Amino acid sequence: MSTIATSYRFSDQFYAGARACIPVIISVAAYGVVWGVLARGAGLSLLEVILMSGLVFAGSAQFVALDLWTATPAALPVGPLILAALIVNLRYLLLTATLRPLFREDQQWSGAIMMGIVSDETWAMTVGEMARGRGTVAFLLGGGVLAYACWMATTVIGHTLGSAIDDPSKYGLDFAFTATFLALLLGMWKGKGDLIPWLVAALAAIISSKLIPGSWYILIGGIVGSLAGAMAERLRHAD
Repeated sequence: MSTIATSYRFSDQFYAGARACIPVIISVAAYGVVWGVLARGAGLSLLEVILMSGLVFAGSAQFVALDLWTATPAALPVGPLILAALIVNLRYLLLTATLRPLFREDQQWSGAIMMGIVSDETWAMTVGEMARGRGTVAFLLGGGVLAYACWMATTVIGHTLGSAIDDPSKYGLDFAFTATFLALLLGMWKGKGDLIPWLVAALAAIISSKLIPGSWYILIGGIVGSLAGAMAERLRHAD
């Protein structure tokens, strides 16, 4: 049975989730435009941009995919491309598992399908609500729908305007991705107890990025940081 309160109006929570995500949606829009510009430069057609953004809906994986993309279909490294996207998105196994309490036992399959619209931003907002005892499925859905619509629209806009934006870094758009995660990180700060797992995760990610090719550092940093957080929490309760 869900451990989150369910006495709420769906529409109220839906709009609350959408409103809560408005600040980070601005950054999502910025790097959506950047991705669209880069996708045009990599040779993706407008239809391919729409399909990738609509079906994948994972900014980090889509940026990685552009590095492997070729304009010649026969030369497209499908296997490495899928593997790279899988590695980058493996963190969602950890993130979405924390959302399970939102769903009743008879909603697990529908909940699993709904995870397709979960992003780092909407996950962070929803987990914050859950920590306050207010997290709901409708809240998650409201933020997810807004983020999805924003990502779809801005990647298309970026592709359309790509010919006019020759260098995204000149406008500071290349920093939008980093700025979003920094804002989420600060918003989730609960106190000094978070410092150790965050530092451990960052250190593990930095070291693994230097030693292991590819995007494994994202998964390694997440797993090591999670283990450090779990150990720190256990030690606090043991005292």
